[in-house]
Amino acid sequence: MEVDLKGSETTTPGRKSQSAVTGSARKVKDNAADWHNLILKWDRLNDEGSTMANKIVNLGFNKSSQKEMQVMMEGQDTSASSNSENAFENSRELEEECDKLLRVVDKMTRIVSKMEKLVSSEKGIIDLETFQYGTGGRQTPLFQTWPTSQFADVSSELYEAYKQELTLKRAILQELAHTTNPDLSMVYLSCWLYQPYTDDRAKLLLEGLLLETGHRPI
Repeated sequence: MEVDLKGSETTTPGRKSQSAVTGSARKVKDNAADWHNLILKWDRLNDEGSTMANKIVNLGFNKSSQKEMQVMMEGQDTSASSNSENAFENSRELEEECDKLLRVVDKMTRIVSKMEKLVSSEKGIIDLETFQYGTGGRQTPLFQTWPTSQFADVSSELYEAYKQELTLKRAILQELAHTTNPDLSMVYLSCWLYQPYTDDRAKLLLEGLLLETGHRPI
């Protein structure tokens, strides 16, 4: 379920209620909520894709085993028909799982595209403040302590992490069904599940963004 952080409000003693934020502050706050929700969607898709990837690997191994069995049983007509039907069913199921995984990667691609737009939005806010306040930018922070440029830096770093992760997902998608080496298949599955490019650093960046904008209590 998508979390509507845009509707969440926190009030810090001695500070104006976050519900009163307008202009650039409102946009930055909304962007932080969008980052949170996009990453939630990505994580759900990653879990779905991991299940599909496991099925693809198992079906690929079964397909290889059936091919070996057909060679061994060549000339024995009593078993040839049954083996051929099993191989056809296995291939069809493998193709269906690959199509499902492709749709997951397509959805991930759209998420990364939306992340790129958030980066552009943050850079637009910086350009606006440069126009309003000069090259030094805004002198007082929008929220707690971060300068406006830090929101753009965090967004850019998160975007780059997920863009690299998407490139890895596409590579795994292309190779997974054709890999007969069990060790290599386990590497692909592990990379899909544990996502080396979206590590603890990305999680800390997101939490820092949510804390700074008031979506997380301090």
